[in-house]
Amino acid sequence: MITAIVGVNWGDEGKGRMVDLFTSEYDIVCRYQGGNNAGHTIINDKGKFILNLLPSGILRERVVNVMGAGMVVDIAHLDKEIAALRAKGIEIGPRNLKISDKATICMPYHVLQDCLEEERLKDNKFGSTKRGIGPVYGDKYLKKTIRMGELKRMADLADKMKGLLDWKNLMLSGYGAEPVTLKETMNWLELYGAPLIPYICDTGELLMSAAKENKNIMFEAQLGALRDIDFGIYPWTSSSSTISAYAPIGAGAPALKIDKTIGIMKAYSTCVGEGPFVAEAFGEEAETLRKAGGEYGAATGRPRRVGGFDIPASKYGVKMQAADEVALTKLDILSYLEKIPVCDGYILDGEVITEFPPVADLLRCKPHFITLDGWGSDISGARTLDDLPKNARKYVEFLENSVECPITYISVGANREEYIPVRN
Repeated sequence: MITAIVGVNWGDEGKGRMVDLFTSEYDIVCRYQGGNNAGHTIINDKGKFILNLLPSGILRERVVNVMGAGMVVDIAHLDKEIAALRAKGIEIGPRNLKISDKATICMPYHVLQDCLEEERLKDNKFGSTKRGIGPVYGDKYLKKTIRMGELKRMADLADKMKGLLDWKNLMLSGYGAEPVTLKETMNWLELYGAPLIPYICDTGELLMSAAKENKNIMFEAQLGALRDIDFGIYPWTSSSSTISAYAPIGAGAPALKIDKTIGIMKAYSTCVGEGPFVAEAFGEEAETLRKAGGEYGAATGRPRRVGGFDIPASKYGVKMQAADEVALTKLDILSYLEKIPVCDGYILDGEVITEFPPVADLLRCKPHFITLDGWGSDISGARTLDDLPKNARKYVEFLENSVECPITYISVGANREEYIPVRN
């Protein structure tokens, strides 16, 4: 079985929490895109963990974790992330962590460029995490980056790095920044790259062999459909493809075929960063929901923008992800509400539309809300649908019908076992 776990919305849907749950049935978990610009928060019997680069299967002892060819890897951040998990008793070694030799290294000058550009843009900024993701993906497609496999031939890197720095410093000088030196760059590569060499391999071969042996493989996405570079709210997107169709390519094994795609969808809307977010709530309403859900970015700590469930955006996300089923997260957070707001359409030029529009139109849209009855009681102990209050069941059924995709899991708490399997 080859399964893709992907976000339906703007990211932060709770993918890490669900991947951690599902991994009990999988042999391999593979991250296929993105870098350390987002985080997956996982709470289980071992404690609370925030993962930025490592696949969420790293907390399962028998699972092999793969960082795919489509990722961009800040090797300093990865070294520190591995050390932090080891300090909590998590075993990490070449047996259970494999890094694609084709993955791209995110350099310190990419982070610097990211910060300088956001400062230059001022009020027109994209809301970057300032982790260097946009610049490194841009350089990747300019064919001006270093790949993880090149760390194995450190002696050959200096000449290539010199040429890259001659070019990059021309760009940085335009911001008034000091030039980056070859010595400091090579020292950084050697310091943080050398410990990772035993993990680097051809992950495509590994995944293809595993598929031939009928092993269960999970592709894990970062962010959500609405942050996809092609199909999201461009230009307020990530710089990689977050959709399930890209998973085999980003993993490094484009010949693999996905058997099932599970879309992860939150019971209300959240968004980190800039760009149109039609269902956004403001003031006390927003702050109450934000605090109830702990809605602060796992990678940056930034307060998330929040609002009622957005049907047009979620329905579009389900379609873009080709989701076969949906796992609904954070239903428990809404338990404090007597009336639950749901955005069932957008008002554009005085008319209500129900389809997700192009970004140029999205920028002019206002939300059209309806309200559904709340249930007003703690549901974290529910383990079957019958355990849920009637109005909670009606809310789930309404969302399922609205996005036209079956909801097969409902998370009612942050811990690994706090969920309801709806149908298998």
